[in-house]
Amino acid sequence: MAEENKLRIRLHLYDTDMAVNVHREDEEDYRNAAKMITDTVNTYSSILKGKKQEKEILYAALLDITLRYVKESKRNDTQPFSDILKKLTTEIEDALK
Repeated sequence: MAEENKLRIRLHLYDTDMAVNVHREDEEDYRNAAKMITDTVNTYSSILKGKKQEKEILYAALLDITLRYVKESKRNDTQPFSDILKKLTTEIEDALK
């Protein structure tokens, strides 16, 4: 049954076509990720082509995408809020004693 939920799709990543097996519900995310990679590499290629080697251009795009991910992860990190709520709860409980 798990195999029925998987698809084999072909993605175009910059100058490479790649076949991957994905869960049906993840197909759109994979396609969007491939487009983001292609768009980011194309942007850096247009700026750096002839100035940097292709490997460096790919690393610049990788760094850009990873930095976006890190920033988004921080933005969605609820741990600081949980810590503050625990501290406030403790202070309120202590005040009510």
